[in-house]
Order: sequence, then C-alpha cells, then structure tokens
Amino acid sequence: MKKPATLLYGSDDRPPLPITALTGLQHAGVNAIFLLIPLLVCREGGLAPGQIVDVLSAAMLLQAVVTAVQAYPVGPIGAGLFCPAIYTAAYLGPSLAALKVGGLSLVFGMTIFAGLMQCALARLLPYLRALFPSEVAGLIIILIGFTNGTIGVRYLLGAGESRAVDGTDLAIGFLSLGVMIALNVWTKGPPRVFCGMIGLAVGYVTAVALGRLGSADLQALASAPVANVPNIAHVGWSFDGALSITFAVAALSTTTKAMGIVTSYQKLNDATWTRPDMRSVGGGVLADGLGTAAAGLIGTTGMNPSASSLGLTTATGVASRAVALAVAGVFVVLAFLPKAAMVLAIMPRAVIGAALIFTAAFVLVNGLEVVTSRILDARRALMIGLALTAAAAVDVFPQFFATLPPFLRPFFVSSLAAGTLVALGLNAIFRLGVRQTRRLRIDPAKVDSDAVHEFLAAQGATWGARRDVIERAGFNLAQSIETIVDGCEPEGPLDVEASFDEFNLNVQISYAGAPLELPASRPTNEEIVTSEDGQRRLAGFLLRRQADRVQASHRAGRSTILFHFDH
Repeated sequence: MKKPATLLYGSDDRPPLPITALTGLQHAGVNAIFLLIPLLVCREGGLAPGQIVDVLSAAMLLQAVVTAVQAYPVGPIGAGLFCPAIYTAAYLGPSLAALKVGGLSLVFGMTIFAGLMQCALARLLPYLRALFPSEVAGLIIILIGFTNGTIGVRYLLGAGESRAVDGTDLAIGFLSLGVMIALNVWTKGPPRVFCGMIGLAVGYVTAVALGRLGSADLQALASAPVANVPNIAHVGWSFDGALSITFAVAALSTTTKAMGIVTSYQKLNDATWTRPDMRSVGGGVLADGLGTAAAGLIGTTGMNPSASSLGLTTATGVASRAVALAVAGVFVVLAFLPKAAMVLAIMPRAVIGAALIFTAAFVLVNGLEVVTSRILDARRALMIGLALTAAAAVDVFPQFFATLPPFLRPFFVSSLAAGTLVALGLNAIFRLGVRQTRRLRIDPAKVDSDAVHEFLAAQGATWGARRDVIERAGFNLAQSIETIVDGCEPEGPLDVEASFDEFNLNVQISYAGAPLELPASRPTNEEIVTSEDGQRRLAGFLLRRQADRVQASHRAGRSTILFHFDH
C-alpha cells in the first residue's frame, strides 16, 4: 500500500493528538445530524420526550461502538479503515411503513431482520465477486454522492418544510458552504483539515444570531436533561412477513452502499489501488449488519457507513483510524449529555445542506474515478447509463413509482436502491455471451502492431478490464511478437490466446520455432554491445519485467510463452 500524495495522514498514521481530537469532533458534528432519523421515527411512534432522550443516548453509544469496530476489527468484523457509522435514511421509509402496521415493536423487529440479512450477504460476498466489478462499485459510489447532494440541496432550499425559506436562510447556507470551499481550496494545514467544522460553526452561529432556530428546536433543547443514563425498558419486538421484502431491499441497498464506501476508503488510502479487497469489504458489511441488528435490539433504526465522512475525509486528507476513536469518544460523552447532543441535532437545515453538498462533491468524483479506471464497451456503458437514468427517475417522478404494484414498490423506494438493482441486474444479463478467452493468429511476414493493440483493447472493453493493465499487456504483446519474429525465426503463424477473469489477465503466445529466452537478470552491457544474443536477452528481460509472472516452455519444436498480469 502506497499513501497518495494528497493524503496528509493515511489509515495507519498517527496524527498529533490535537488534530486527531478536532478531526473527530468535526466528523461527529457532521454525523450527529443523522440522529434526526431515529428521532423522527420515535416521535412518529408516540414516545414520551424522556423515552426519546433514552433512545438517542443508546443510539449514540452504539454508534460509537460500530465506528470503533470498523476501524479496529474484532476477528472478521470490521473493515480495518476509518469508516464512521450513522443512522441511514435508507431505513426511514421502511420504518415508517412498519410503524403504521405494527408500531415501534415492528420497526425494531424488522430492523433486526434487515441487519441479519446484511450479515448473510457479507458472508456471501467472496462468492459474488463477479457480480460486483469495479464499475458497479464506482456507480454505487456515484449514486451515494447524488443521494447526499440531493438531500443537501433539499435541506438548503427548505423543500418540505412548513416555513418557507427566505433569502436569509439561503445566505446562511451559502455562507457556510462558501467558508468550507474557500478553506479547502485556498488554505493549507489546520484551516484545510478543519474546513468542514469551521464552515458548520460559522453557519450555526450566524443562524443563531439571526434568530433562525425554530421554537420547536428551542423547546427540545430546553426540555433535554443535562445528564442521562439511557433506559431501554420500553423496547419490544415483533415480525411481519409482509414487510420482509421491503426491509430486505433496504438491506441490499445498505449493503451495496457499505461496499461502495469501504471501497472508496481503500482507494483513498492506496495510490496503487487496483480492485476492492473483498476481505475488508466483507468485514465492513458484516460490522454494518451487526450494527443494524443491534440497533433494532436497543430500539433505534438501521445503520450504514457515513458517506458524508467519506467526502470530508477526502477533502481534509485525514484518513487515520485513530480518528475513529476520537469520534467514538465524542459520541460516548454526548450519550450521557443529551442537552449537548441536542445542540447538534437541531442544527439549522440550511447549514446541514451546505455540509452535505460539500462532501457529496468529493464522493461523486471518487465514484467517477473508479468507473473510468475501466475500459467500457457498449454493454457497460448501457449498464451505467440505464442505472443512472433509473435512479434519477425515482427522484424526479416519485408519484409514478408510488403507484406501482405492492410487490414492485419496495425495489424503488429510493434512487440508490433502484439504480443499484438495475446495475446489478444488467451486469448479470450482459455477462451472458461474453467469451472470456479470445484468439488471434498472426502471420510473421505481415505483423501489424496496431492490429495487435486493437485486439487487446477491444477485448479489454468487452471484459471491462482496467485500462492500465490492458495498455501494459498490449505493449508487452506487440513487443513480444516483434522480438520473436526478429530473433526466433518462427516457422508458420503465431497463435495468440488472451483470457480474463476479474482477477487475472493471461496472454499466451505459441509458435513453431526456437524459444525466446526470458532471463531473470539483465545481461551485461558488454553482452548487449558485442552480440545479437545479448540484445535478444535484453529484450527478453524487459518483456519479463512488463508482466507480473511469466512461464515458458518448448516441446516437440513448439515454443509457448505465458504472460500473466494481475488485475
């Protein structure tokens, strides 16, 4: 693993204590906003104010535990990366539907079911690797960015609020966003690292000074106790098979989102990243699923890794796992100080919107980079384009999807769920008919280097292979053929066979003639200058270095060379 130049502190680095603590506070401030989701469900469920305080306190303790375990795994549980947990809106719609049918006990019981579904999916991920190639992971990251950005715009513009947004609200939101952007783009050191927290603070203070906190928010703050030990004696559980599809789709959606976020953190920490580490991804999804199941047990809603923290980490360049302990520490303290937690929970919506828009920009770009690392043919272009269109349609025409038959409606509860399911379905369909092995015959008297490059480039697009690997293999193949023709005097055509799976690209050249020597060590300068054999050995040495592994054989007058490239 090589730390990128844009990253100040990588996963295993230890930043100075002040940076660790303040960065943890910054992430806790951004992620505390999502406590509004269990808060809303509890209010709709008719809990008393004291019980709601208990729920929020217990929710923050669980949030602290899951955040710490994601960073510092316990056995197979955890991604091993700074990957903070939040309460996700993916379970808000299903939870409200369960609330209408069976009250809070059904919400909590179905949340446990969804968490167990995620745990099962986490154990199956190594066997489903072909269904989640990098372009699908990148698409999911893009959809996460779009979802966060859309929510941010909705908050900034006040869509759905009872009170109309005026110019003052917009000015507060744009001031907060402007401070974040300015500090991130035009400063270095602490101002850049803490750009999100400073922007939030400026927006919050301005909103308070201009009297933009509502009476309900102030009343909630005033009624919250100064200190509290959570009591979850009111929690009960029940199950309804009719809602299992709705929560299963939500579990699939949060699983794919967790996969995308963990993949993004892997890429963020490694300049040489090539493909997702499925052990880390599976551990992250397993921790997320167990966190969601535990959330149902203690009486709150489902969890997921924070896309906002991903964007903030990208913006600040601090990805150290040590920050996870700081975030966990902040939530542990807030769990026993509900009044302090409520200060974060009632943050003005325009300021929340600014933070979500700011972080969404970095998530979107991260997803685009993952997608464009692959060569895309018509099949993959259609898969990505149609999935994005489906996701956008759910947000633009929600009324239409609300009229779908009940058995279809759960698959279109959100743009993230719809886009992900369309992408996975099309990826599985488009894999049909794709030949994983292709052959090319070359006449040594008429070698066309361009045709050789085009052969591998076309197959790379069909396979969805990484662009850099195909370019390296194409150069290696063209140079190998040229060296064989010039130095080995092949008798008859050269047979080229290229085969691919998601992890390996193999290029084999077979011909009748003398073997091409591929020495492990470079010939001396004297050998290169004084003999053609030395020049051929130099060419063979350079070809060996281009590939990750090489095998060569010569039987019955026929030579075979296999170049292997890790993918």
